Amino acid sequence: MRGAAFFRGLGLVFLALAALGAVLPVLPTTPFVLLAAWAFAQAAPERLRGLEAHPRYGPLLKAWRERGAIPRRAKRLATLVILASALFLVGFSELPAGLLALALGLMAYGLYFVHRRPDA
Repeated sequence: MRGAAFFRGLGLVFLALAALGAVLPVLPTTPFVLLAAWAFAQAAPERLRGLEAHPRYGPLLKAWRERGAIPRRAKRLATLVILASALFLVGFSELPAGLLALALGLMAYGLYFVHRRPDA
């Protein structure tokens, strides 16, 4: 059962990061809830059921699991944060051009991925 303890612990770490993300504007919440759900699905189904029963996160988990859907509000917020980060990098970063291009390309892919998902 060593693997089960690992996944339970990992799920708890992800939940703790999600809780921090709920109060810190620079840390996302939803991705950590999704990761916690994945970890709990590996070895702690009772904790997964608890997450799925949560009034705020349960519907988001269900929408993601069933349709890969992301709420429109989360898409807008992701767009704003990514664009602000890109502007900051371009304006204030001293990264070499290749790394800057790589960072901007990854951000663009993130936006592409988020906006290709159906609305929850």
